[in-house]
Amino acid sequence: MADRRSALLFVLLAALWGTSFAAIKAGLDAFPPVLFAAIRYDLAGVLMVTYAAATSDYWVPRDRADWLTVAVETTLIIALYNAFLFVGEQGVSGGVAAILVGMSPVLSTVFSRVFLPDERLTVVGTVGLLLGFAGVGLVARPDLTSLAESAAAPALVLLAAASVALGSVLVQRFDAGISSEGMVAWATALGAVLLHGISLALPGESLADVTVTLEGIVAVVYLAVFASAVGYVVYFDLLARLGAIEINLVSYAAPVFAAAAGWLVRDETLAPLDVAGFLVIFVGFALLKRRALAAELSPLVGRVEGLLSGR
Repeated sequence: MADRRSALLFVLLAALWGTSFAAIKAGLDAFPPVLFAAIRYDLAGVLMVTYAAATSDYWVPRDRADWLTVAVETTLIIALYNAFLFVGEQGVSGGVAAILVGMSPVLSTVFSRVFLPDERLTVVGTVGLLLGFAGVGLVARPDLTSLAESAAAPALVLLAAASVALGSVLVQRFDAGISSEGMVAWATALGAVLLHGISLALPGESLADVTVTLEGIVAVVYLAVFASAVGYVVYFDLLARLGAIEINLVSYAAPVFAAAAGWLVRDETLAPLDVAGFLVIFVGFALLKRRALAAELSPLVGRVEGLLSGR
């Protein structure tokens, strides 16, 4: 981390995004899953559009590249990611969901090899990729006697990770000029509309199926205001300070907060194999991104060595 402020913001972002998995589990007791996600982004969309309009001079899409970027973000990073995640979390704990979503940086490397011709997968990178999928197997642990049923929920969460990974790679292909704040604001608002459409197309998804509870209301507000609006503001600040590689590490800090929140709020626990799977996925990510991580973290290592030698 570049400084103490960046470190604190990093921990804050990991906490906001990690605890969001427990909030999703809490809200699922009151809302149908996709409708729940749609209502979350109804509120978050209003907040993000207001924030983008107040802080950015270029927050409204102006050309084809801008609209293509917004379309990808809307469809893959907001709508499909949240639809798969919210439905999948009906069958796994928040901590397990956070670990599986941690595959997104690994999967983004796979998609970059397909869609970005300059990217190549080395032997070490291939080992890292295989380790990532091995970690998923340790976390998901499907029952072979009822494979379809036991693997369905983890598979949906993994599809959520794949959606956001594919979206993050595809937006790199467009030379969009719109600000990050504007891009997220439009994707959030339009993503809410698309989520409502998906919800309407699914059986058992209607306002009649909503149970109004204090826990459900708190979950929606927390996800919309803190995990989404505040989380993205912190994300933009960190992205400017640290860059994309270090930001990816949030995916591996978030499960710690997800597991802690699940334990405190919902009495959930992680099995030893879940923890082992998390570590294997992280090792896979480190192998895939070893050069970039070394370049990003070398200044920090130098400062630590300097402090130690000064003693």
